[in-house]
Amino acid sequence: MVHIDDPETQRANLNYIKASMREPLLSRDLEFGLARQWREERNEAALHRLVRAYARLVIATATRFRNYGLPIGDLVQEGNVGLMQAAARFEPDREVRFSTYAAWWIRSSMQDYILRNWSIVRTGTTAAQKSLFFNLRRLRSRIGSITTGGSMTDTDRRWIADELQVPVGDVETMEMRLTAADQSLNAPIGESSEDDWQEFLADQRPSPEEVVIGIRDAKTRSRWLAEALGELSPRERTIIHARRLRDDGATLEELGRKLGVSKERVRQLEHRAMTKLRQSMLQRVDNASDLLLEQ
Repeated sequence: MVHIDDPETQRANLNYIKASMREPLLSRDLEFGLARQWREERNEAALHRLVRAYARLVIATATRFRNYGLPIGDLVQEGNVGLMQAAARFEPDREVRFSTYAAWWIRSSMQDYILRNWSIVRTGTTAAQKSLFFNLRRLRSRIGSITTGGSMTDTDRRWIADELQVPVGDVETMEMRLTAADQSLNAPIGESSEDDWQEFLADQRPSPEEVVIGIRDAKTRSRWLAEALGELSPRERTIIHARRLRDDGATLEELGRKLGVSKERVRQLEHRAMTKLRQSMLQRVDNASDLLLEQ
């Protein structure tokens, strides 16, 4: 979906762009001097001059990302955030030009904004997906000159996966995301239909009958477990309660100190108790899988 600014906003954006492009460039020494004044003295005038001089970097980067359908003014604002972050972190003593350092922050800030707002579905949540999102179109255009029909083949996808060092499955998923637009579930399924897409979504929740059966079965299993625990010795019950029936299960060493035995002996007792529990529970059912016990 392409966002179009109203005429007043477009004029304001154009005036900002023209003013930014008129700002004079800074020499290396002046640039480092302004950066030191801001870093060491918190001189806001120095910061403003440094940022204004490199606002053109923001404009250039926003222009590169204009095809993602987001307002150019919003991209510029996000780029200015990145520019301010660069100014706050820039270290003149490293002898790197501020423009080189700031370019990374500006681009990263815009890319994060695009990923957050390009679709209502989160896109590019990992580094590999982010790389795919911003490079797939470019690589597809390179492939387009050597493939027919304009669509990617399995060979094309494998080539892109190798180029970006990502799984082929990620390439397929991102390809579908970039070629499919967001759709509302409230939209009608056709021009002559009054039914919405959401009316055809399957309800994955358990049915009322399944809920009742689950509650009944859970109560039955709980009763069986209580009866099986009653067949254990007091020491075995203590170990099972401490190790298996508590959220913060006790360690073998802790139980060993409490019972006055070694932790290896505790492990043996636990194993013997679990064996007794399984045997006792199996006597109560025809199908062992119904118990949902740890194997």
